[in-house]
Amino acid sequence: MVSDEHLIEHRIDSQELFKGHFLHAFRDTVRLPSGGVATREYVTHPGAVMIIPMFDDGQLLMERQYRYPMQQVMLEFPAGKLDAGEQILDCARRELREETGYSATHWARAGQLHPVISYSTEFIDIWFARGLIPGERALDVGEHLDVLTMPSSDFFTACRQGLITDSKTLAGALWLQNYQNGQWPLRWLADSDHSAGA
Repeated sequence: MVSDEHLIEHRIDSQELFKGHFLHAFRDTVRLPSGGVATREYVTHPGAVMIIPMFDDGQLLMERQYRYPMQQVMLEFPAGKLDAGEQILDCARRELREETGYSATHWARAGQLHPVISYSTEFIDIWFARGLIPGERALDVGEHLDVLTMPSSDFFTACRQGLITDSKTLAGALWLQNYQNGQWPLRWLADSDHSAGA
């Protein structure tokens, strides 16, 4: 087994810089593998989920949402952060229902991504959803977004043309393309709670 010790940085000290509603920023002093000292600034994040909702006819369920840091409306898959103590699949169910109004009869976990490894602990769990059942949305206070359907061919074209630049959605495109091509199979699970809206 290969050791990574020649790459690992060890924390010597940590200073809190900011604590907000869900972001928490730190500046750490670290010992480098060479023996030198450096500082690392980073943000902790509770983690999130992203859902790739697919209709039986091949259409995808997407969202358009204004993202303030980017100062623009972004086209992306439904997603949201984990609540404290929340199970990841429960979060996926909740976010899909709250943001789009849909629930799903079947779920499959694709994998996990780390969207900003240079300055955040954030991870995003990627889930596929099918057997979509429409219902009422329950957006958070202050949350505004449009829900739309899109053929997967149009989705891939939008990715290729740079109309979709959200990193999690582009990672979802990789999974979707390989799933559709039969290269990356998924293990689908029936959602026994879908009829109860869980």
